[in-house]
Amino acid sequence: MLTKRIIPCLDVKDGRTVKGTNFTQLRDAGDPVELGRLYAQQGADELVYLDISATQEARQNFTSLVREVARHLDIPFTVGGGIGSVSDVESLLEAGADKVTINSAAVANPDLIDELAKQFGSQLVVVAVDARLVGNQWTVFTHGGTRQTERKLFSWAKEVQDRGAGEILFTSMDHDGTKSGYAIDPLNKLSQWLSIPVVASGGAGKREDFLSLFRLTQVDAALAAGVFHFGEIALPTLKTFLAKNGIAVR
Repeated sequence: MLTKRIIPCLDVKDGRTVKGTNFTQLRDAGDPVELGRLYAQQGADELVYLDISATQEARQNFTSLVREVARHLDIPFTVGGGIGSVSDVESLLEAGADKVTINSAAVANPDLIDELAKQFGSQLVVVAVDARLVGNQWTVFTHGGTRQTERKLFSWAKEVQDRGAGEILFTSMDHDGTKSGYAIDPLNKLSQWLSIPVVASGGAGKREDFLSLFRLTQVDAALAAGVFHFGEIALPTLKTFLAKNGIAVR
């Protein structure tokens, strides 16, 4: 049986980890280097680092900070924010990233997905999709959730897979930071619709939310931020809880 992955996420703005609700109302959550080191020690399966202001402010990743975080890790490390070219990816890999995640740039230029998959292999390319319900359709947003697009979640996810992405990271903007549980319905559909791994993001508030996610969908991994950053859920405790309830974890 494939084990489920638990992935803390560092949303970084101006060199500090932050966490908000529905992509707004950001508050400081600590030093990304120290948090990354802590999560690796606690048994995180992977770590995701997203420079959430890079695209919005049209600037590049803080490569030096990525390098500093990577120096303390012995787990897979995914980095995103402001990536728009092969050279951007090369810089991040040189700094210690194992995978990269693209979002706004992929929507603006879908051929970038093909290009990166061809250059580096699909296993390195994660496409992040931020979406929320608009009317009765899950609609894709870019630029840190500030720009609505014409893209719809399920058709875009399928195109992303067909273009060579190795993984989808789906964040429900409606659930982000609310601690009300993951967006089960779209996650269940995505995980059945796609043949590549799906990572769920947005809404974790208690251990039972992770359990429901893995029981009710076929997602491969759960990503969370605030509940870990502010000590509401400890990673070792979460993994023990899941294992006792029949979920295979590492």
